[in-house]
Amino acid sequence: MSGPATTAVVVGSGPNGLAAALVLARAGLSVTVVEAGDTPGGGVRSSDLLGAGLIHDHCSAVHPLAQVSPLLRDPAIGPGLADHGLRFATAPVDMVHVLSPSTATTLHTSAAQTGAGLPGHDGRTWQASFAPLASRADAVADELLGPLVHLPRHPLLLAAFGAGAALPASWSWRRWRSPDARALFAGIAAHAFTPLHHPASAAAGTLLTVAGHRHGWPVAVGGSRRIADTLIHSLRQAGGTVTTGTRVTDLSQLGDADIVLLDTSVEAAAGILGDRIPGRVARAWSRFTRGPAVAKIDVVLDGDVPWTSTDARRAGTVHLGGTAEEIAVAERDCWEGRLPDRPFTLVAQQYLADPSRSRTVGGRRLNPLWAYSHVPAGWDGTAQETFDLVAAQIERVAPGFRDAVVDWAATPPSAVEAHNANNVGGDISGGANHLRQLVARPRFSPDPYFTGVPGVYLCSSSTAPGGGVHFMCGVRAAERALTAL
Repeated sequence: MSGPATTAVVVGSGPNGLAAALVLARAGLSVTVVEAGDTPGGGVRSSDLLGAGLIHDHCSAVHPLAQVSPLLRDPAIGPGLADHGLRFATAPVDMVHVLSPSTATTLHTSAAQTGAGLPGHDGRTWQASFAPLASRADAVADELLGPLVHLPRHPLLLAAFGAGAALPASWSWRRWRSPDARALFAGIAAHAFTPLHHPASAAAGTLLTVAGHRHGWPVAVGGSRRIADTLIHSLRQAGGTVTTGTRVTDLSQLGDADIVLLDTSVEAAAGILGDRIPGRVARAWSRFTRGPAVAKIDVVLDGDVPWTSTDARRAGTVHLGGTAEEIAVAERDCWEGRLPDRPFTLVAQQYLADPSRSRTVGGRRLNPLWAYSHVPAGWDGTAQETFDLVAAQIERVAPGFRDAVVDWAATPPSAVEAHNANNVGGDISGGANHLRQLVARPRFSPDPYFTGVPGVYLCSSSTAPGGGVHFMCGVRAAERALTAL
């Protein structure tokens, strides 16, 4: 390029694409976001899915990394998003892990309160493990929410985090003696969709716990769609535009844009760029692998879930999976292509934090419920089989759950991908989270966002730091594009 770039196109309007567009627009570029679907937002869309007047989140529902994100802490951006209506709220209890009908353990925003609910030694160890890191959670996020290989700004803090995070989760939980504490951590670590005996499988659990002990596990008031709405509002104020219903299949469709950011899967990016990709990049991308999938249900409930655990009735998030060892078996089964007998399952009761999602009809209080189970990539269950699979895990520790179901919709892995093409095979993490792809995501390079095609960058969750609503794949890619100018 002979001069400074003035135009940019972002393909895809998920949280990373919108964050990237906002960073570029605020830097003075003329930015257009191009979205294939009829509705922008990608993984942060919500709607009245079942026609009952309730708000259901399509994909991402609970956002433990959002408020620790450098984007929302940026004084030039965060307050503006709040002014446009982005608010987060937490339930009376952040998360409960149910081991059995008679046993559950609770994660609170406070590390001390969480520790107080664990047996003496384990409570003290929990606080010692997480409270110091949580007190500096923002600095931890600054180090971790980007490429793993970098020059650290807080080397001692990063070393303290890595001392536990670099371990297999199955080693990390040995610091606790009780099944309760071990299961609590194992369930959080299972958010990585990776075998818990793999190196660094404790990383996701450590980061989510630290962030949760700083800001809780909140939901976006009004539905996850409010995240997209406020980003789009801020983008438009900065002069950017968003178009929908336009699918990009080749780079030539984007005209003479000076910068192109692709909030797409690696697979889709390869198709868009075709033989323009240098061989070394194409070879690296060909080795990029996908992780296990989710099978999801959305439910209209008459009242609440009849949990046997009192705390679960007050929790925004509920983990189901039994002991740490049982979770490890289920995650290994998914990784190896087998449907677990008892898949790890997450349930979100967002209405406990955000009552606007519910409504009263004919004297009945109708509430939305969001839940998914981890299943092998490409599991081909039908909608009915998906509902039965997930509902069975809830019914196990909430007898009478099915009787409270007024209506439901089920989304097997194939439908997860159909709703969002970035979720290849039903993988919602942007790619497998094994050690190689934690270090080299999507490839090993000092500039992993660069596609090798001049002016074109990848900014989806297939890049560092990976899945989750933290916006930083988009922010880091946009910063790299601006630096290249």
